[in-house]
Amino acid sequence: MKIGISCYPSFGGSGIVATELAMALAEGGDEVHVISYAPPSRLALLESRLFYHEVLVSNYPLFEYPPYSLALATKMVEVARHQGLDLMHVHYAVPNAVSAVLAKQILAPQPLPVVTTLHGTDITLVGNDPSYLETTRFGIEQSDCVTAVSDALRRATREKLSVERAIEVVPNFIDPARFASTHEERGARCWAKPGEKVLVHISNFRPVKRVQDVVDIFSRVREKVPSHLVLVGDGPERAKVEQRCRELGTCDAITFTGNLPLIEEVLIGADLFLLPSETESFGLAALEALSCRVPVIATAVGGLPEVVRHGETGFLFPVGDIASMAAAAVELLQDEGRLARFRDAARADSVERFSQDAVVGQYRTLYEKVLAHR
Repeated sequence: MKIGISCYPSFGGSGIVATELAMALAEGGDEVHVISYAPPSRLALLESRLFYHEVLVSNYPLFEYPPYSLALATKMVEVARHQGLDLMHVHYAVPNAVSAVLAKQILAPQPLPVVTTLHGTDITLVGNDPSYLETTRFGIEQSDCVTAVSDALRRATREKLSVERAIEVVPNFIDPARFASTHEERGARCWAKPGEKVLVHISNFRPVKRVQDVVDIFSRVREKVPSHLVLVGDGPERAKVEQRCRELGTCDAITFTGNLPLIEEVLIGADLFLLPSETESFGLAALEALSCRVPVIATAVGGLPEVVRHGETGFLFPVGDIASMAAAAVELLQDEGRLARFRDAARADSVERFSQDAVVGQYRTLYEKVLAHR
């Protein structure tokens, strides 16, 4: 197959999953064309069947806000027409799905089936905004196939956008081999002193991630267990998080790494992963932690209960319950035998339920169904 994949190139989950999918499909024999305004953070163009096409947005004085959605649709038309694409798979509804539907209409009678994958904030935040709700719903309804990364997101889409059409759940995934390849490296331990436990958090530091809660949880853990916190990522809340560290007097025990493309190099060697988010449609960072044998302490929101098995691979608590999260972290860190069992279960469960081969196979099956009905 010749597949177009459009996504945001950021460090967020949607761009990461789209990129990993593109590389896996190309490795499996498909020709894949990635379309975005910048190269995605994890895209490695080492496969001869994998290509990248940049969306250029003209900055005319007339346009106070350059129309990226139209430039994206134009690039989709160009690539589909000249590369003979069989279908377009877009990740994130706004504006990717709408742009793909427009491209499909422009190309007619040349067929270009559109597969749309919903990732979370495109529904819960952006798509639910009255400024975008109608166009978001239109892009979803006009797609030939729609998937969501969790059952929780599927339910939210139907509830918030009043969408009646079928939505299939295809979860995010990990490459088990990749997350096992660095097991001999020090990873997160390079920032810790001898005898310290290492806690890690990875996010884009938006308010919804509640990174200040991470610092508060860590402060309580450190009172009982010698430990170090590694914060991976960057974003609008970073200054507030740094201020909170100073208020709690924990700056000397916290490392800010900024954004890193290969997060397994940090997760390896960690003891716990903290994700106290206000909402998570799936929780890709949690899955990546589990695959690196790092138990997860998180909130019981969105798709996280579909990823983390409470009491087996981690613990789940209500949003804002810092005391319970800290207590669970201390209890696990002080019981080496139980921590080891959680580690083993985290790796085994993540590989069994979310391996790359199985999930990419699900997408291939969907592609074949869509192409059979075009």
